[in-house]
Amino acid sequence: MSDNLARAFESAPLRPDHAPHTGAEERRHIEIVSPSAHKRPRVVYALSAVACVGAVIVAQLLLSVGISQGAYEISALRASQVELGRTASSVSEDLIRVSSPQSLAANAEALGMVSNSSPAYLRLSDGAVLGAPSSASGSQAGAASLVPNALLAGVPLVTQLPAGGQGTSVAAAAAAPVGGSAPLAVAVTDGLPSPTTR
Repeated sequence: MSDNLARAFESAPLRPDHAPHTGAEERRHIEIVSPSAHKRPRVVYALSAVACVGAVIVAQLLLSVGISQGAYEISALRASQVELGRTASSVSEDLIRVSSPQSLAANAEALGMVSNSSPAYLRLSDGAVLGAPSSASGSQAGAASLVPNALLAGVPLVTQLPAGGQGTSVAAAAAAPVGGSAPLAVAVTDGLPSPTTR
């Protein structure tokens, strides 16, 4: 306390309700309390606490094993995704290589097709033929004008069977009629043939 407050309390007269009591007027009753007998904790409570702690530890271990197993599966799936991406890239490169004009020309020649050096065109608006139509000669002028593709060196042609393959070639399959009958000719009446629509 500060010095001023201490002086103020010392000089103030005591009120009658706070006057000290004499020992004769009131005696306090004090007795010694015997210590209560502490009961031993029951074995059931101790075993249940140990069982709860054990259950928490086992659950934590199982959870960590499950999480690590999931991490291994994710790693394996990512590796599989990378491998599948590489395979898809390789297949798309093969498709681009096989669909090149040089490959198409070589396969057409293997099937017996020849390119026409003087093509004719059909104008669809009025059905007029543009150019001088003539039958194609046996020369390979179209294939000879193409730049050779070095990537097609090991690619088999359509008519060649793959190693160990069985069955007929594509050319023989194309020459055989489907269902044992010849294909139907489309009748052209009054212009170009067109499908019937509704």
